[in-house]
Amino acid sequence: MKALIETIVKPLVDHPEDIVVTEKEEETKVVYHLTVNENDVGKVIGKNGRIAKAIRTVVYAAKSDVNKRIYLDIM
Repeated sequence: MKALIETIVKPLVDHPEDIVVTEKEEETKVVYHLTVNENDVGKVIGKNGRIAKAIRTVVYAAKSDVNKRIYLDIM
């Protein structure tokens, strides 16, 4: 899932080397934290959060374990 998130975000940002995706797994959910360069945050979030919502939709659709919820936090 980390590779999917990185693949989606890399073309959107000016500093792809600063992309960091960390995974935190809990009993009922898996949380992915996406960190990008501070100059690229607006590009990843988009106007009114449209790009962030689209990224989350793709990640949620690609989940493999049906027993756990997946969350994506953009920082």
